Amino acid sequence: MAGRERSPVIDFGNMVAGVLRGAGIDPGRIRGDLAERFRSAHAEVAARRASGEMGFFDLPEDAGLAAATREAALRGRRGVDALVVLGIGGSALGAAALRDALLPPLWNELGGEARGGLPRIYILDNPDPDSVSALLSHLDPSHTLCNVVSKSGTTAETMAHLLVVWRWLERALGAGGIGNRLLVTTSPARGTLRGLAAEFDLPVLPLPEAVGGRFSVLSPAGLLPAAVTGIDIDAVLGGAAVMAGRCATDELARNPAGILATLLHVADTESGARTQVFMPYADRLRGIAYWVQQLWAESLGKAVDRQGRRVETGPTPLPAFGAADQHSILQLLMEGPRDKVVVFLSRETPGEEVAIPSLFRDTPALSYLGGHTLFELLDRERLATAEALRREGRMNLTVTVDRIDAESLGALFMLFQVAVVYAGALYGVDPLDQPGVELGKVLTCGLMGRSGYEVPEIPPPDPRWRV
Repeated sequence: MAGRERSPVIDFGNMVAGVLRGAGIDPGRIRGDLAERFRSAHAEVAARRASGEMGFFDLPEDAGLAAATREAALRGRRGVDALVVLGIGGSALGAAALRDALLPPLWNELGGEARGGLPRIYILDNPDPDSVSALLSHLDPSHTLCNVVSKSGTTAETMAHLLVVWRWLERALGAGGIGNRLLVTTSPARGTLRGLAAEFDLPVLPLPEAVGGRFSVLSPAGLLPAAVTGIDIDAVLGGAAVMAGRCATDELARNPAGILATLLHVADTESGARTQVFMPYADRLRGIAYWVQQLWAESLGKAVDRQGRRVETGPTPLPAFGAADQHSILQLLMEGPRDKVVVFLSRETPGEEVAIPSLFRDTPALSYLGGHTLFELLDRERLATAEALRREGRMNLTVTVDRIDAESLGALFMLFQVAVVYAGALYGVDPLDQPGVELGKVLTCGLMGRSGYEVPEIPPPDPRWRV
């Protein structure tokens, strides 16, 4: 289909001078200095990919890993009414985005027949005792598959959830029954989880060594939960492969990820738009906005560049949701500091359509809505918001898919992943590491009494600074 071949499409007219009122990027630069700058960034990414550092590029073509994921999903869902994913950050956000986008709304509230016999899905990420207790008391352990996801096998929150779930399963099924209801997704050759899996004969899926957590959505971290719940992971990978092909060129004007990375980089570094708002106009794309937030923040927010120089750089990603957040942050976007750029996410065709009835014809505030549809209203609000921002000289662009399906989700995942590594090259930072999160992990281990970690001295609250 022609529509699918061109999906996603990036409309960046509201970023360029002559379209954006009173501001914008000179469009001639897209084939001038920005094209040269991007060519260098593309070469850097290509070299790092060739060296084996950027394994996410290769996931769509890894037929063996996809087959192992499908087989594990088929085995794991037998006799199962619920899937519980134990993970956090990149080990959970991709699975949540796939769940929210590709399963029918209110999936967990549907009966077994309406779900086609497929399991409900829950994600335990935050170790909040109220949430964990409520969920486990709601589920039957004999009909629940638990998928623990951690590449290192040392993630404190995930490991704590594992211990809680292990005891929950053991009490109901006995020690010998745990292996039937616990599936491990972890490093292929090392780590605590790999050792536990070997000791207790637990089924394991590997997370490739060259794929970091926030880049793991197209690995078993994201695709195993999707496959268990019946999502077509081959279509997800197919869409990702098509997008990877579109992003293979070093010609900026033809590279969607290059355009996205370059324009957002220029908006930040030259126009002061340090906050990048990712705003889907579809409830089913909310998870994408949260997934992009982590991808952007961990990849680009760095204190030093690749040469070790102090830079403290990186934009601030912020999720927002249309049309609801037109009634919360739009005032700020329109008239607040000119330090923001909005990336709208839209779709051309909804999965369902709801007609607005023609009632109360003598009431102007109601009658004009009749005869339209809810999708028309939502999408025209997006168009109106983008136009309002343009008229105020506020930069924005739109990423559009033809419809929300497995192929378009795979393409979106690949688009943003490729864009963020290009952006890393443009900023001069390493988009693959995250040293800024390590200190908090070390301090947590010390506070929790882990062997080998010093208990940190944290000053008690000073009563002078409390009210």
